Amino acid sequence: MSFSWTPHRFSGGALALDVANSVVLRHDTARRIDRFAIKGQMRSFPEAAAEFCAERALFGEIAPVEATEEEDFLALREAIDCYFRKRILKGGDELLLAELLEALAKALRQAGPTGLATATAHSVLRLIAIPDPERMKICGNCGWLFIDRSKNRSRAWCDMAVCGNRAKANRHYRRKKEETP
Repeated sequence: MSFSWTPHRFSGGALALDVANSVVLRHDTARRIDRFAIKGQMRSFPEAAAEFCAERALFGEIAPVEATEEEDFLALREAIDCYFRKRILKGGDELLLAELLEALAKALRQAGPTGLATATAHSVLRLIAIPDPERMKICGNCGWLFIDRSKNRSRAWCDMAVCGNRAKANRHYRRKKEETP
């Protein structure tokens, strides 16, 4: 399977959300794709993040996750997704926050100061303290997590050029199908 990291893959608005979004169609078991399960993609992610991530200026060069740390990094990714998804949908969960903080602590103890796990952990801490938590949303098309930085807080898709266009095309298709006798 051919795959490359593009700007769309970094539409979450924060490194931690981009890491969580490395699982495509997370809740559709038939079509779910874990980009980090594809050989070499976890190693190439930091370089792409340095180019495309919204927080790239905060981190500089990010070292890839060491093979010995991969399992813990994936656990951190899942804890990020679980906590923020629940926070967006229902306002938070203390147990999920505790699990996220445990995963963060483990990642910070193991990773070097310039590692992807460390940068991701710092991004998570910024997100936990975000002044406008209602700006965090779930894409209506693909289910990715993102920060709505629009003036009127009306953004519904992680990326208008991809998910927004798909949603609009689907609406157009359904409307045309209903009009056809």
